Amino acid sequence: MDLTTLTYIVVGMTFALYIGIAIWAKAGTTGEFYAAGRGIHPVANGMATAADWMSAASFISMAGLIAFMGYDASLFLMGWTGGYVLLAMLLAPYLRKFGKFTVPEFIGDRYYSQTARIVAVICLIVASLTYVIGQMKGIGVAFSRFLQVDFETGLFTGMIIVFFYAVLGGMKGITYTQIAQYCVLIFAYTVPAIFISLNLTGTPIPQMGLFSAMEDGMPLLARLDLTMTDLGFNQYTAQKTNTLNMVLYTFSLMIGTAGLPHVIIRFFTVPRVKDARYSAGWALVFIGILYTTAPAVGAMAITNLIGTIQTGPVGSADGNLSYENRPQWFKNWEKTGLLKYEDKNGDGMIQYYNDKNKDFAATAESYGWKGNEMTKVDRDIMVLANPEIAELPNWVIALVAAGGLAAALSTAAGLLLAISSSISHDLLKGIFAKGISEKSELLAARIAMAGAIVVAGYFGLHPPGFAAQVVALAFGLAASSIFPALMMGIFNKRVNNTGAVVGMLAGLGSTLLYIFWFKGWFFIPGTAMAANTPDNHLLGIQPEAFGAIGAMINFGSAILVSKMTKAPPEHIQHLVEDIRVPRGAGTAVDH
Repeated sequence: MDLTTLTYIVVGMTFALYIGIAIWAKAGTTGEFYAAGRGIHPVANGMATAADWMSAASFISMAGLIAFMGYDASLFLMGWTGGYVLLAMLLAPYLRKFGKFTVPEFIGDRYYSQTARIVAVICLIVASLTYVIGQMKGIGVAFSRFLQVDFETGLFTGMIIVFFYAVLGGMKGITYTQIAQYCVLIFAYTVPAIFISLNLTGTPIPQMGLFSAMEDGMPLLARLDLTMTDLGFNQYTAQKTNTLNMVLYTFSLMIGTAGLPHVIIRFFTVPRVKDARYSAGWALVFIGILYTTAPAVGAMAITNLIGTIQTGPVGSADGNLSYENRPQWFKNWEKTGLLKYEDKNGDGMIQYYNDKNKDFAATAESYGWKGNEMTKVDRDIMVLANPEIAELPNWVIALVAAGGLAAALSTAAGLLLAISSSISHDLLKGIFAKGISEKSELLAARIAMAGAIVVAGYFGLHPPGFAAQVVALAFGLAASSIFPALMMGIFNKRVNNTGAVVGMLAGLGSTLLYIFWFKGWFFIPGTAMAANTPDNHLLGIQPEAFGAIGAMINFGSAILVSKMTKAPPEHIQHLVEDIRVPRGAGTAVDH
């Protein structure tokens, strides 16, 4: 059976499963729409959380960044997995014990302020919407390859699919759909990794294959280091960015993980406080399967890519592939516009090297090369293209397409739910229309979700980076605004409403300003105030890493202002102390 037909069958079957689950588990009440009726088993919730978490950034984009960044991309692995430890230990059980539906609801009650609740909603929407932009980029990549159309058409198709099953099911439908999606995406990620590891190293376990020897006896990473330097790039395993930036970037991803509202609300779906902690532990186990595989996938992907383009000795004058003889996978991705070639010297061959390396310029000139002719290799295509590059069976390629779609759609749905619940539950029912009926609240939630899809889709057409980079911006925004408010709300009874509001606004405002300065105002192309280069960054800190600085500003502002103003009421201080007591959690409040 040909690849296109097989891909349609596999993807069609998985979509039929998702949509069938969404219809079967359709939310009929606000309790089911927001928190799945509080009856999800911790293991099942851990699996759903893993799918919610392992987005397009994890499945599609992270290994692509590892492929091209090498060692420097390890910060994604450390930051995103480390954040789950913080979440399990410091936030999940306490927020579950508090027993409300949403993060802004906790902040509003803990800081006894509607203003604090509104500011929390603003922070949540800004972080979640930025995150959805990254998912929309991933959805566009996956659908464009699956349907063999351009990126824009793929994105619009994906928006329609997300609208259908996310708007219909709410948290109840999304939870069971995400369990199915986890099974699809983890199988789709690990199976091709096993095949490719066997092909390159003879080792069936990718995690071990990364450190194993290739057919010529040279270790994979050593071969990759040599290959990259032969093409004028830095060594694959060498650190290439400054240490301060790497530390802050990692820290931003960690605390951003612990402050992401779409992840936190997953822990409101379990019956008991103890289950929230178990859920976080199981989620880390399920996530670890993919995250320990990703470095091998990235290293093997770039090895196969260069091995395809370089038909002779790497970095030699006559070692390049003829464009006329390019393989079918190359042609397939050219159709999407995410892979581009330009014959700069007119020889009909494909030259791929670092044309910005001045030390390599003389060598390239002696070969008659006029610049890197692979003018675009979108990092987000590497995982989806990897099985095709490695010439794996068609059913494996079709499976990866289904997995990529599952990863992008599952997280997009969770984020959209977080946005819709904050608008309908926190703003409408909580503040502006307290007497609203349950039916009207559900309708408002679904309208808000549809609106968020349209806005995210618009920005997804021109995202401010690759999927993982856009997601990192969202983590920075969550780290600088929501995480400090939650931490101080649980562990510092002296922080009052004024301090919390000032802290959230200061943290969010400073981080947004730094991001917009280099990425463009509201991510609009051409509006950046300075080029996004290390020379222009403050102390070499990238916009994606600034969330850690924003969090420090938030903590400092909130604590300072709280000390200068009136202490919280006595009952609020008792509430903070009670949250940290492990026993006595009551039934969640639906109101």
